[in-house]
Amino acid sequence: MSDTSVRPVARPSLDTSVNVAGITLKNPVMAASGSFGYGVEFEDVVTLSRLGGFVVKGLSRDPMAGNPPPRLFETAAGMLNAIGLQNIGARAFLEEKLPLLRNIKNIVFFCNVFGHSLEEYKDVVRVLNEGEGIAGYELNVSCPNTQCGGITFGSDPRMLYEVVSAVKRIAARPLIVKLSPNVTSIPDVARAAEDAGADAISLVNTFVAMAIDAETRKPRISNVTAGLSGPAIKPIALRMVWEAARTVQIPVIGIGGISTAEDLIEFMLAGATAIEVGTVNFWDPCACETLVDSLEKWCLEHRIEKISDLTGGLQLE
Repeated sequence: MSDTSVRPVARPSLDTSVNVAGITLKNPVMAASGSFGYGVEFEDVVTLSRLGGFVVKGLSRDPMAGNPPPRLFETAAGMLNAIGLQNIGARAFLEEKLPLLRNIKNIVFFCNVFGHSLEEYKDVVRVLNEGEGIAGYELNVSCPNTQCGGITFGSDPRMLYEVVSAVKRIAARPLIVKLSPNVTSIPDVARAAEDAGADAISLVNTFVAMAIDAETRKPRISNVTAGLSGPAIKPIALRMVWEAARTVQIPVIGIGGISTAEDLIEFMLAGATAIEVGTVNFWDPCACETLVDSLEKWCLEHRIEKISDLTGGLQLE
């Protein structure tokens, strides 16, 4: 008697892992610094081990109160923010937050590092070198919402080279450099970061922007200018990631208006090895985990077996 039972069609296997700066991530979805707190705040709503990784909010040598309110304003297709890098400081992070993160199994997290001077950047990294469980550092040389430091370094290739090379010499872990879009040439700053020893680059940070209340004739943000993020910047961020990936040999992490699997795929085709999700976390705290699920579904539907093969797969003809 013949077997007439219907056998299920075999689904292709799927390898979602990627390698960034020598660190293996289970998938390319990372939560961006500034949108995910210190990570522990999301433990009750997100299965953190499902994410490829996340970047904790910027850490400075000393605690920072940030800018006075109002610091956030929703735009038609995104968000303005001028938080001013409010944080508890690197030492307090080691004492208060790191022990909590180390209790969570199977997670990968990076520390975003900020300084007002070259020495402050180095001081922060020296402190964080003492901590266990940190995968690497993301050097913030691109924040537009502080009076000094940040974008001051990231907008000048020579200054960028100086701060990256100095930090790289003392960093006990891989170094990712987060680039600003508020520059004349992304290839120039990407090349400077690579030449200085960066293990990877991430881009883009926010675009300098502003909003005015027509009734009061006052700025919507106390800092007057702020950083624009969200869907509005995605096409420009995508172009800059493509330009950077064509320039450097180190991994590129794409950032800018990503909220769907299709967005993520576009950035990978443009040359990104992984991506960071930022603004969407503000209106949907589960966005990163949802994105992991939708990415796996997209890959299976398109019979993708190894997601890393998509990096740089843009077809120009």
